Amino acid sequence: MNFSLNGAGPDGLAWIERDIASLSPSYSREYALVVDRAEGSEVWDVDGKRYIDFMAGVAVLNVGHRHPHVQAAVEEQVSKFWHICLSDFFYPQAVTLAEKLQAIAPMESPTKVYFGNSGTEAVEAAIKLAMYNTGRTQFIGFLGAFHGRTLGSLSFTASKAVQRANYLSGVKVYHVPYPNAYRPVLVGQTAEDAGHAVIDYMEHQLFHNMLSPTDVAGILVEPIQGEGGYIVPTPGFFPRLREVCDRYGILLMVDEIQSGAGRTGKWWAIEHEETEPDIVCFAKGVTSGMPIGGIIARESLMTWGRGSHGSTFGGNPVAAAAALATLEVIERENVMAQATETGEYVMDALVEMQGRHPSLGDVRGRGLMVGMEFVKDRDTKEAAVALRDHVIQTAFENGLLLIPCGTNSLRITPPLNIDRALVEEGLSIFERALTDAEATHLKNGALHGNR
Repeated sequence: MNFSLNGAGPDGLAWIERDIASLSPSYSREYALVVDRAEGSEVWDVDGKRYIDFMAGVAVLNVGHRHPHVQAAVEEQVSKFWHICLSDFFYPQAVTLAEKLQAIAPMESPTKVYFGNSGTEAVEAAIKLAMYNTGRTQFIGFLGAFHGRTLGSLSFTASKAVQRANYLSGVKVYHVPYPNAYRPVLVGQTAEDAGHAVIDYMEHQLFHNMLSPTDVAGILVEPIQGEGGYIVPTPGFFPRLREVCDRYGILLMVDEIQSGAGRTGKWWAIEHEETEPDIVCFAKGVTSGMPIGGIIARESLMTWGRGSHGSTFGGNPVAAAAALATLEVIERENVMAQATETGEYVMDALVEMQGRHPSLGDVRGRGLMVGMEFVKDRDTKEAAVALRDHVIQTAFENGLLLIPCGTNSLRITPPLNIDRALVEEGLSIFERALTDAEATHLKNGALHGNR
């Protein structure tokens, strides 16, 4: 969406001017928010305006801004030490966190953990481990996926062409369609058999005509496709994908960077699919905003030798303390149950809105990973991009933070422990913004003014 200065106060505008003069233009800002402070599920800008947070730092703040238990853990760790390189030394914080991640891993077999600093670094580690373990160098990814912007992870990213423009990708990746029930890609594919159609295409077309499966090190996939539009896979897709991997000795690598840490009502979204991966990439919600990421992999795969991979800052003790405290909050305060209950409430409210709003084409999600898609016409499903952008900007100007995904979708990803009253207030702001957008872009029941 096009960036707008509308909604910013005088102090915010001054900071934005200084930002433009000093920071890279590559950042894809959504609107003119300049944050001063935040607490729970609310944010205040430098001009004192309050916002309800339906984005949580892009599905990062799963237990909210400045949760007291997480803040206390960070403060306690800072009072002791805040850096000593995990690649060269030992400290309890990294061990304790790794043990907790092993305990909640979506695999029955023993696992080990590697720590980096971000989701992108997690993906890079998964790529390297897959190559190291299999001796193979080629991979399969999915159209619409986002896995990062470094050259290795960018090889898999296929959500927006601008993210790949002018860059030579570093890994050989073959992309196949993601099973999208609302927008089936393959000819003859229906909503019900979308996942099976993708597997059939992979086996009967890709493996037959272009790529030997015995050359494939791994398949990297999001259990719910995030940046691509919050697309929930169709039933049966992941069990069959697991079968393909087992048949050809391919590693199943799941990107849980946005969907993990309880966001879907389970520790990991892959658990909904009753499918065990070989490698799990994690980041975002695990740490409440502190920089950490990494992989959980089957112990049998962790055969790379001393010095084969590492990081100066990966598993930083402050970030590790924040992550452990975050996971403790999720567990002790029944946050995953809250995510399930609140997510059902949000989905029900949005489905009800569909009856009043013709542009709201599809509503989908699990837990508090909720997406919706805007269309010009429900029969043709033509994307209503301008209307979607209008909704996001108008909601912002009225005190609600939302962010887009896909071509014409937006996502609702508040903190998992958000108060019901804030959810209701936020949904009310959203519907008013949608009504305003439809008044601008709808005419006689059809959309106009879209580009």
